[in-house]
Amino acid sequence: MPAIPNKILKVLIVDDSALMRQLLTELLSGDRELEVVGAAPDPYIARDLIKALNPDVLTLDVEMPRMDGLSFLENLMRLRPMPVVMVSSLTEKGAEVTLQAMELGAIDFVTKPKIDVQAGLRLYAEELVAKIKIAARAKVRGRMPAPSGSRTAAAGGSRIFRTTEKLIAIGASTGGTEAIREVLERMPADSPAIVITQHIPALFSGPFAARMDRSSAMSVCEARDGQQIVPGHAYIAPGDRHLEVRRDGARYICKLTDAPPENRHRPSVDVLFKSVAQHAGANAVGAILTGMGDDGARGLLEMRKVGASTVVQDEASSVVWGMPGAAFKLGAADRVLPLDAIATELLRQCSTDRRAA
Repeated sequence: MPAIPNKILKVLIVDDSALMRQLLTELLSGDRELEVVGAAPDPYIARDLIKALNPDVLTLDVEMPRMDGLSFLENLMRLRPMPVVMVSSLTEKGAEVTLQAMELGAIDFVTKPKIDVQAGLRLYAEELVAKIKIAARAKVRGRMPAPSGSRTAAAGGSRIFRTTEKLIAIGASTGGTEAIREVLERMPADSPAIVITQHIPALFSGPFAARMDRSSAMSVCEARDGQQIVPGHAYIAPGDRHLEVRRDGARYICKLTDAPPENRHRPSVDVLFKSVAQHAGANAVGAILTGMGDDGARGLLEMRKVGASTVVQDEASSVVWGMPGAAFKLGAADRVLPLDAIATELLRQCSTDRRAA
């Protein structure tokens, strides 16, 4: 997705490391559509620079002195909401803090490179530049609260969903960690099984699955190869591995592969959806949530062609309407719905026998 037309995007870097501030400034200054207007070593100086420089996008380190990055981000989203891209360490602790930042309203994140690897720097620069440009166009929104009483209400009359036949497949990217949370929070404990591909690094998918498990009445886990897919459970693709659905007699199982990236992604939503189309057919329901790019659009179309019900998140509620928009334009979506209506629609479709239609 291109940057905002005819506008140079002003970027403010917030990082306690002088080396990282210099490195980020050099990397971003190499793009003619970006201008680094300042660099702050801590949130207090960042606060003053935001007032003085009025940046379009902020890059924020997750670990900051004087005031931690999460406290600063929470205050920022309350007082002056703006696009923020988190710069995270590739550790389990860094993953947990970054996921909390996404809850608070950060648009996306990148993991810090190994600064002594030249190829790593180049790839890191490409990712960072792309995500800053996307963030500048994204909708900034704080944490969406869980629907009041939704789990109790959903679980109360949900026996019709108890089946090993129905299967829900969900794909997402930018903004997806929070969109997936909202969908899972609305699902009953005995929901049909859900398989999920979210674009996420390898060390982040485990903590992400754990956070979703705490948020949902369903049991949520990082998928394992050969794991049986059963109702009441959601399975999240591990970072850097494709998740596919296969048949084992009357049951579905998870298949993990190290096949090459598809649409530049591993895990890829298209890989998941195509396997669901092949092995679950009209017994499946597919959904694409917020995300940049077009991963999942062709797979969702394949699902629709074999009789599966399909839905995409609408533009108004998406952080980025790239993936759902691409699926809509391709004719892959039966319905286009706001995020808060998607869980109900998935359950409704699971109670409908599409094969008899």
